[in-house]
Amino acid sequence: MSLDQIAGVAHEPGGSPTGVVVLTHGAGGDRDSLLLRQVCDEWARRGWLAVRYNLPYRRRRPKGPPSGSAAGDRAGIVEAITVCRGLSGGPLIAGGHSYGGRQASMVVASGEIGVDLLALFSYPVHPPGKPERPRTEHLPDIRVPTVFTHGTSDPFGTPGELREAAALIAAPTEVVEITGARHDLRSKTLDVPALAVDAALRLLA
Repeated sequence: MSLDQIAGVAHEPGGSPTGVVVLTHGAGGDRDSLLLRQVCDEWARRGWLAVRYNLPYRRRRPKGPPSGSAAGDRAGIVEAITVCRGLSGGPLIAGGHSYGGRQASMVVASGEIGVDLLALFSYPVHPPGKPERPRTEHLPDIRVPTVFTHGTSDPFGTPGELREAAALIAAPTEVVEITGARHDLRSKTLDVPALAVDAALRLLA
């Protein structure tokens, strides 16, 4: 299997995969972020093939914020979902952390490509300290089950703001609150990957 065109890394399950999970990174990160590695490991343990990949701007430049157009990054998400869809006959889950998750949600809202579930980590409801600039206008166009995994101390959105955003989606949603976690979702007490995967599997069922 060649994931080179999307700069992807596969976490393979023991047997034939139940389905495929395709996840990407936040604005300052890349496919090797601790969160993506841990979540993909958890999916593989549950029998799914999980792929973490770099967005087009990160393939062009190893460091720094997104450069070029967000539309180009969304095209890269469509490409990644297309490449990975053929790797299993089962369901396909797409999403990502922060910026990557937001762009994936915009791809799904546009109807350009179908997925079975959206998995959004630290969704940036608004820029830090600027609740008057919500990034939620496309959410009512999402028609697939969506899991939000969110830290209660995330400056990109309070738990209340995140729940209001989730309520805009025209499909079942689940919000997984990580008590005390900030935007990176690190927690000393909670198993964040397991909680996120559990919620996704509940919605898929």
